[in-house]
Amino acid sequence: MSISRRRFLAEGASVAATSAVAVGCAVQTRGGESVATGSPETTYAANPVGRVVVKKDKPPRILLFDRYAGGLLGLAEWSHVYVLWWFDRSDMPGRRGTLQVHPRGDRKNPLTGVFACRAPVRPNLIGLTVCKVVSVEGAVLTVDTIDAYDGTPVLDLKPFTPADVPREGIRVPEWARGGPRKDD
Repeated sequence: MSISRRRFLAEGASVAATSAVAVGCAVQTRGGESVATGSPETTYAANPVGRVVVKKDKPPRILLFDRYAGGLLGLAEWSHVYVLWWFDRSDMPGRRGTLQVHPRGDRKNPLTGVFACRAPVRPNLIGLTVCKVVSVEGAVLTVDTIDAYDGTPVLDLKPFTPADVPREGIRVPEWARGGPRKDD
């Protein structure tokens, strides 16, 4: 059985969104080489710049908080934008340790590391969607589609550039060929 990220999140426990996202890491140097350690010692705060707004029969919008609205200047000249967002409804400490899943919730797919698929369970619950820019008006970015829920915190926006697309050597595992399934 295959389930979409949306449905996966809807079936999981809901956790109240917070205004800041804590992210930890620690790095040690051994013989001139950097090595990540097993436990987070340093915490960084990622403050959302806005929220996703999804309403029936309307294209999705990203509402930036007023203090970040100036950052949209010039974005309307771009065709697409990367939207980085937080899987706030999947933020359960016990699930952050899940490092292997069956992609798309389908047990027919091989057990795969979360860094090799787009599972919503991961150590840092950062979502990434490439969206077509429909319009930019004031503090509102309207996009064609986004795979995030209404109210999802947006961490950052970055314009998509043609240089971001590899020109050759692209490969994907067998389970990922053929694009999204009907319920993805």
